[in-house]
Amino acid sequence: MASVLVTGCAGFIGSHLCERLLADGHQVVGLDNFDPFYARSLKEANLGGFFQHPNFRFHALDLRDGTAALTQTLGDTAIDVVVHLAAKAGVGPSVREPAAYLDNNVLGTTHLLEWIRLQGIGKLFFASSSSVYGNTPQRPFREDQALLQACISPYAASKLAGEQLTYTYHHLYGLSVLNARFFTVYGPRQRPDLAIHKFVRLLRAGQPIPVFGDGTTARDYTFVLDTVEGIARGVRYLLTQPSGYETINLGNSHPVPLLELIAAVGEAVGITPQLIFQPMQAGDVDVTYADSRKAHALLGYAPQTPLADGLRQFVTWLNEGPVDSSHHVHPVS
Repeated sequence: MASVLVTGCAGFIGSHLCERLLADGHQVVGLDNFDPFYARSLKEANLGGFFQHPNFRFHALDLRDGTAALTQTLGDTAIDVVVHLAAKAGVGPSVREPAAYLDNNVLGTTHLLEWIRLQGIGKLFFASSSSVYGNTPQRPFREDQALLQACISPYAASKLAGEQLTYTYHHLYGLSVLNARFFTVYGPRQRPDLAIHKFVRLLRAGQPIPVFGDGTTARDYTFVLDTVEGIARGVRYLLTQPSGYETINLGNSHPVPLLELIAAVGEAVGITPQLIFQPMQAGDVDVTYADSRKAHALLGYAPQTPLADGLRQFVTWLNEGPVDSSHHVHPVS
């Protein structure tokens, strides 16, 4: 088994991935900066299921602190492959704070790539986003589409810049890279700012759900464990393939209109939604729709979770009460 470095390990997707990699027998080194975008205690709760695992080591670190900080923190830790999930996420907040997104997602990624080069690590899985496709009319979205003028939010631009950086390091230094564009991941541990989480809270509070636009915008909702399956297969691919550079979509290939999603959330909660229509938000795209045939061909990726099942699992997790813990996670010495 391999030693895998996971950046953003305390987040929604990162914590699920660490659990999966540990279950697969890997050694996992986790990094997280506990960005205050949402409560640190929720991220600490995400770590709770595996923080004491003998094959897991954790370090609190902000990638913006630079290559020297990475070297000082990780020392000579042997790493076979890096999974880079750490980023400031969210389209709307990036419109309000573009500089913070470029600082975290572009500069932070640059520091990580330079550290990877200096350490002689040859393999990288980079988490990109479906947002890089913008409102391109070609659907479903294919990885070979031209995207130079597609991005319509700073978040999207930061992710596409990350892909360009990974290519630069592949071209110059032979880094083997698998870029994966995630499509609207949802499920247990979902960030509180994301739509499904918000909708459930509003329903339970007896408040109307805001519908931005006319309700026909659609997203390719992908259950978190299906995304994690794709990442785990991507790690295996990187470990077994010769050096290369590939970009794949990790989506469900089934866009769900907003009004249909709201109805499905209401059914999962057992409350009929009341709606309030509002203008479209700046930076939002009309549709996301993954062509996942390349991921299937390279990795055998095939999502298994229907939306109704995934929503039920999310509501069950929420009912059990994600622990807003008061203890603090401390890095290893």
